[in-house]
Amino acid sequence: MQQLPPWLHWLETCPSTNTWAKKAPKLHHGDVVFTRHQTAGRGQYQRSWYSPPGVLTASFVLEGLLPSQLPILSLATGLAVIDGVEDLLPALRGSLQVKWPNDVMACGRKLAGVLCEATSNTQQSRVVVGIGLNLKVDFTNSEIENAISLQEVSGEIPDELVLLERLRYHLIQIVEVIRSEQELTFLPRLRERDLLLHHSLTILSAGVSFSGQGAGIDSDGRLLIRLEEGKIRAFVSGQVSYSLKP
Repeated sequence: MQQLPPWLHWLETCPSTNTWAKKAPKLHHGDVVFTRHQTAGRGQYQRSWYSPPGVLTASFVLEGLLPSQLPILSLATGLAVIDGVEDLLPALRGSLQVKWPNDVMACGRKLAGVLCEATSNTQQSRVVVGIGLNLKVDFTNSEIENAISLQEVSGEIPDELVLLERLRYHLIQIVEVIRSEQELTFLPRLRERDLLLHHSLTILSAGVSFSGQGAGIDSDGRLLIRLEEGKIRAFVSGQVSYSLKP
């Protein structure tokens, strides 16, 4: 194995890189936990995260953020994934999108998922950002629907270590922006990359279903929906189904 940078913790196998990172006492800002064999990954709402061979699974330790900043961090992480991939595969520039609250999409299908978890409730919280990025996965016989691999859209796959470095770089930049309370700078880019904007969708929130049209993302990372009666409502959380037809 090639010489690893000091910020990278490479595990042969691991149930969940996020769980491992949250329990490890000596990790620091910018440290990355990576494995090629994750056996019990977790996604949004405690769902299991399917991690067959060919999925890049890594967790990034970020410090100096508040728990209240997790929603915007989750979306901004989607932008970091896009930036990292497009740095290395410039032919994809402009084609990847963010789907609220925590997915990166290619050709309308899920390319990557994000899970942000605060490890404390102190004023300066540590956050572990888990990223699962489909590099080269055969979904033919899996139960996963609407997924896509990077190889399908690009024809090539970046080196894992180089990709981890790019993702780490862009996440550290994002933390600096959030720390300086400049979150509004993310909004134009989120709007540009917002998969749900102007499309019909339904959200299940707190057991109630709402239907309407995507109206963007606000500065707190909330999903805006123009309801059927014309009123715009903001949602902090919920499960979204959508149609990409205008």
